[in-house]
Amino acid sequence: MRFKGLDLNLLVALDVLLREKNVSRAAEHLCLSQSATSGALARLRDFFDDDLLVQVGRQMVLTPRATALSGKVRNALVQIDGTIIQSPEFDPSTAVRTIHIIASDFVTIAVLRDAVRAMGREAPGLTFDIQQPVKKPHDKIARGEVDLLLMPELYTSPDHPSEQFFVDDYVVLAWEGNTRVGDNLSADDFFDARHATVMFETHTPSYEAWFIENEGGRTRDIAVVVGSFSALPFVIEGTDYLALMHRSMANIFARQMPLRILPCPIDIPPLVESIQWHSYSDTDACLTWVRDRIRSHAQPLSLAAAE
Repeated sequence: MRFKGLDLNLLVALDVLLREKNVSRAAEHLCLSQSATSGALARLRDFFDDDLLVQVGRQMVLTPRATALSGKVRNALVQIDGTIIQSPEFDPSTAVRTIHIIASDFVTIAVLRDAVRAMGREAPGLTFDIQQPVKKPHDKIARGEVDLLLMPELYTSPDHPSEQFFVDDYVVLAWEGNTRVGDNLSADDFFDARHATVMFETHTPSYEAWFIENEGGRTRDIAVVVGSFSALPFVIEGTDYLALMHRSMANIFARQMPLRILPCPIDIPPLVESIQWHSYSDTDACLTWVRDRIRSHAQPLSLAAAE
């Protein structure tokens, strides 16, 4: 189908070509042959009267016109998906769809594992693709590559709607055999000990680590750095190391491992987690249902943290 001379089927090819900057990779994503993808690029060049992609050394780069088109094309496709393709009707028992979510292992273990189980019983046709946080996660929302972003409220983008769904506080996790600390922990005891902490793949510290480094005024003696919250209990077991952890997650691990939960002697503000989605998804009944189910499973944990 053509619209003002443009074959609308080429918009999808244009979006992938501008993102991949490589005909072979674009062909794989489009499930087309390389020759068919090259043909699509030739037709796009003819329509826009611009090379769009040019060879510079061993790589292809976008022309200024292509750079200007890139965000607009992606935005148009996301809008079509959110306002036209997704049905306003939603029946959990018959819906078939993949929901793409970015969430830390903390949120996945503390909230999503039970929420996904429950939603799987109500909506057996839904598939949940849960991805680890990446650099600039908001770009994935803007490009329509993920449906929901679950992250601390501090890091939400003002460009798209969001809502709070979970509040948690912090405790200190210690191995059961750690004789250096008792049942109560002073701030001096805390800072005298060695610690395990989290640094994400994006080289971003966790919120509590950031707070202590920037607002706490004191420095911890770090013995081990791991890439996920779920690894912390395993690296402190059998040691005198301490680890700061969200209460909801610490409770889960303390039920399964020889660990003690101690009150945190540092006044760290509660962690407020939010759900963010693309503005074009506001009327998406399926995503609204998923958000409601996630929020309902997080609520009891938030109440426990407040006690």
